[in-house]
Amino acid sequence: MRLLVIILAYLLDLIFGDPYYLPHPVRGMGKLVKYLEKRLRRKSVSAEVLAGTVLAITVVGLVYLGSFFAIRLAEHVNRWAGFALSTVLIFTALSTRSLDKETRSVHESLKLGNIEDARKKLSLIVGRDTQTLDQDEIIRATVETVAENSVDGIISPLFYAALGGAPLALTYKAINTLDSMVGYKNERYLYFGWFSAKLDDVANYIPARLSILLIPLASLILKKRALRALHTILRDGKKSPSPNAGIPEAGFAGALGIELGGVNYYQERRVSKPVLGIETKQRDQEDIIQAINLMWVISSITFLGVVFILWYFLR
Repeated sequence: MRLLVIILAYLLDLIFGDPYYLPHPVRGMGKLVKYLEKRLRRKSVSAEVLAGTVLAITVVGLVYLGSFFAIRLAEHVNRWAGFALSTVLIFTALSTRSLDKETRSVHESLKLGNIEDARKKLSLIVGRDTQTLDQDEIIRATVETVAENSVDGIISPLFYAALGGAPLALTYKAINTLDSMVGYKNERYLYFGWFSAKLDDVANYIPARLSILLIPLASLILKKRALRALHTILRDGKKSPSPNAGIPEAGFAGALGIELGGVNYYQERRVSKPVLGIETKQRDQEDIIQAINLMWVISSITFLGVVFILWYFLR
């Protein structure tokens, strides 16, 4: 059943993406995080760390238990109701189609010469300040988010869906949501978001390292720089302050023959990140499309790998 659930959930993601007009578990998670943050905030450093830890454990626990018992209740009513709920929950954890749509829209604005519109669209999918970015920096930011979200929005959810079905896939999304909301290394969240950031590092550790194989393989299929992608991952993947984000970004940089990383601004705070890759050409608009194509092949390989593994071990 889990195999069929994942197949249908993946197909739903390819067809529908993330319909904004429908309720989405991540939006509910976001509201829960905001609600608990207001009530758990403390002033001292040690209390902030403890409060942030309580926040993360509470959100993750509620999401796992809530989804687990919701599926069990649906199965009690009707076997196929439980099947349908599991399918929908895994579908909401996947981001292949929505990542394509959101990043491709940035490319379309650049193609039309509308820099301001490209900045606005980019601001919806990245955490950095976008108000003053020129075309080159918009391209860099877009490629970087495609690379990072190839792990966060595709490899990781499929990995956890294969391991533990919908409850574990949704739990991963809760961890990822916590990190995106409170996992910043700034004055407000340095201590309060510490546990959430570390939890996200742990959750993405294995999926990010699976991308060491997946990105070069996808590059080979697309006749990109597969060996350079692997070499760049091995050389630059550990340079990033994040133990995971640098791996896919280095892989995409190598595959596309461009440099990623550099100076970013977060709420007007300057953050310098290591440069990844060796520049063999100037970045251009087409790099966004090439990154999206690479993401699609990674998604397909990951999905087929999960299907094969589940079929082999569950037959």
